[in-house]
Amino acid sequence: MLKDVKLNNVFVIDIETVPQKENFGELPNHLKELWERKSRYQRKDQQTADEFYENAGIWAEFGKIVCISIGIYHLERKQIHLRVRSFAHDDETVVLKQFISLLNKQTKNLQLCAHNGKEFDFPYLCRRMLINGFAIPAQLQIAGKKPWEINHLDTMELWKFGDYKSYTSLNLLAAVFDLPTPKNDIDGSMVKGVYYQQRDLLRITKYCENDVITTAQLLLRFKGLPIITQENITLVK
Repeated sequence: MLKDVKLNNVFVIDIETVPQKENFGELPNHLKELWERKSRYQRKDQQTADEFYENAGIWAEFGKIVCISIGIYHLERKQIHLRVRSFAHDDETVVLKQFISLLNKQTKNLQLCAHNGKEFDFPYLCRRMLINGFAIPAQLQIAGKKPWEINHLDTMELWKFGDYKSYTSLNLLAAVFDLPTPKNDIDGSMVKGVYYQQRDLLRITKYCENDVITTAQLLLRFKGLPIITQENITLVK
């Protein structure tokens, strides 16, 4: 499986997002109305738009990116190593600018890999880049391309093997492949609280990095390769 994928040409990524405002009441009136419409069919019976605003970070129109983590494979002494680097900041433009700068230094045929990346990470990044006035890097552009021309890997899609009826979490795949769980501290539902109430961006960054490491290990298992030992994983500051 994936025998043609060259690991030294892959960036494994993950993003963490939060609502643009801490509370629904802080939104301008026209955005409150638009949020009410946008979330109408996702809310449970009797759940108000205000109550559902906890989930606003999922939508690029109402959320922002506070962290992007990247895992880069490299071979050293015939062993696979992984370098993990993160861009995190309260100002989303700073995060995006650093990430775009890194991508622009890479070859255009670089492959980006994420878990559920095609449904979430990749489109979210593109939307936030446009909203913030950035040009989309070549590696993220898909307009006019045929499906086989898009250099995106999605470990969740790969696991489906053509079965589009179910969602399989990274945490579940980590368990079935006997990988260290990426959810040993917080999970996605807690990111907003950790960001706005605890003001702990470092904790969110560590969570994002753990997801990248787990996704990178999962891709190795999909390729029939041994996982990377802890001593061969480097966090780049």
